[in-house]
Amino acid sequence: MLKQLIVHLPSLPIGNVLGRALYFLDIPHHRVVRRNLAFAYPELSDSQRRRLARRVFQNYGINLVDLFQLGWMRPEDIARRVRLYGLEHFRQAFLQKRGVIAVSAHMGSWEFGMQALPCVFGMNLTAVAKKFKSNFVENWIHSVRTRFGNSILYKKDSLADMTKILRQGGVLAILVDMARRKDGVDVRFFGKKATATPAVAMLALRCRTPVLPVFCVREPDGRLGIHAGPAVEMRRTKDLKADLVENTQRITDVVERVVRKHPEQWFWLMRRWKEHYPHLYEPRG
Repeated sequence: MLKQLIVHLPSLPIGNVLGRALYFLDIPHHRVVRRNLAFAYPELSDSQRRRLARRVFQNYGINLVDLFQLGWMRPEDIARRVRLYGLEHFRQAFLQKRGVIAVSAHMGSWEFGMQALPCVFGMNLTAVAKKFKSNFVENWIHSVRTRFGNSILYKKDSLADMTKILRQGGVLAILVDMARRKDGVDVRFFGKKATATPAVAMLALRCRTPVLPVFCVREPDGRLGIHAGPAVEMRRTKDLKADLVENTQRITDVVERVVRKHPEQWFWLMRRWKEHYPHLYEPRG
């Protein structure tokens, strides 16, 4: 009885209320969002950015409700909450029989979106993730992420394992919209210098694996659209370093187009440009 009550909670109104509360109470993240939006959208007025920031927090609140519900849902509950778009791109990628790299971003309800493959198609994926600092949070998130058969591969020293998964025909899911400078390459994101992981480009070149952009976008009725786009064309020349940078930029451009289309659904709470513009996040008013 309790499980069904939780599963059928109206995530949109509850998440909106939670997000509005966080907008006013979570001052550090509120500051980060405000500065990110001013940096990325200098053409917007202050009032326009405030409205967008409120929607960003509302989406964040809905995500938290979604994540809580995921711990109680059955595969059929997941299937009822998603709509699928671009299945022909999935088919074309799988027909190559070289594995698939599904690149995505912290967009919409990304944790929910990763459960579509096992719950709708009965296929599992391996998600590349970073561990949370809190053991309690890490253990709970790990149990939610893996309860339908997906696996988690932690980023550190994982390139060999990722290569093995692809050569066995598996599916890797990698969120590519954040990276530290020491393991990233320089790209342009919203016209500003940022870092992004070259791991996807490296794997695609090494294994000749298709790179499929897949994004989870919340629709007006609260259901989640899983959108697969055409595979990103990878440049292959004799200059590996230049190819890694160029291909990583191509992937970043795909992410930017989706964020610009649905800016309220991207996770603006992270310090995306801190490696090149640390002053942007200095503790001032």
